[in-house]
Amino acid sequence: MNLTISGHHLEVTPALREYVLTKLDRVTRHFDQVVDVNVLLTVEKLKEKERRQKAEVTLHVKGRDIFVEQAHEDLYAAIDQLMDKLDRQVVRHKDRLQDHHHESPKRASTDAA
Repeated sequence: MNLTISGHHLEVTPALREYVLTKLDRVTRHFDQVVDVNVLLTVEKLKEKERRQKAEVTLHVKGRDIFVEQAHEDLYAAIDQLMDKLDRQVVRHKDRLQDHHHESPKRASTDAA
């Protein structure tokens, strides 16, 4: 898995990097076929105060890219909410990959005969 953490108008500190890594563990625990992860942390100077800190993730899995963004006044809260959204989307993507179609017993018995 390739991981890129970058910052726009902010320096990505080791503490911030470690926080993002611990939150990403939950996503990779649910779905291990992650190819590439790009995390962008941004501080918007011209936005209103409560939406100034923004976090974005682009997760490249086999066959699909999953993009999630979240803004909040606190960057750590934005990362928390972002990982919750990302986790829900990854679980939904994993559900779609699994075959949930079961063959009815009536159809199975006619095929065998």
